[in-house]
Amino acid sequence: MARSKEFNENEVLQKAMELFWKQGYEKTSMQDLVEYMGIHRRSIYDTFGDKHSLFVKTLQRYDNQIEAKITTHVNTQESPCKAIRQLFMLAILRDELEPVGCLAVNSAVELSLHDFEVRELVSNSFSKTEQLLYALVQKGQKTGEVSSQFEAKKLSDLLHNSLVGLRVLAKTTNDKKKLEGIIDMTLSMLK
Repeated sequence: MARSKEFNENEVLQKAMELFWKQGYEKTSMQDLVEYMGIHRRSIYDTFGDKHSLFVKTLQRYDNQIEAKITTHVNTQESPCKAIRQLFMLAILRDELEPVGCLAVNSAVELSLHDFEVRELVSNSFSKTEQLLYALVQKGQKTGEVSSQFEAKKLSDLLHNSLVGLRVLAKTTNDKKKLEGIIDMTLSMLK
């Protein structure tokens, strides 16, 4: 008879995500995961597979959480420019318990050159954000809220690049005025 799990799978997966987010994939050992997640090594293997499989599951979880934040904070904005601003603000405002920066960007920098599966997950995540920005720019250009001086696709690609850069910069400074100034300057191209 199989033993029942003595832990909540979602809670320990959240802990694994936090640890990978703080330390990165390479720096996080299985022993680190055992200690941080508070479960036995065998339970990790039985429930999530090896370290890489666990990491992939945490990236998927992170992507789902970001989608939920976007649905709650960005997609509820009536104005395309306000929605774009809110998306940028999500990159710099964080829950005090969250690690600094963005797990997807961290993973892209650390692993995407040599880990196809991670590269695909990050690429898909980035693609969703690019599509959202493109839709918002197009909507803004149709309503006149966003200048039609630039092609919507090129403008949304530039915005996405700026957003990724902002996510990296947010790891190095907690100067909110500086980060908000960068957002203001970036979004000034929408006018």
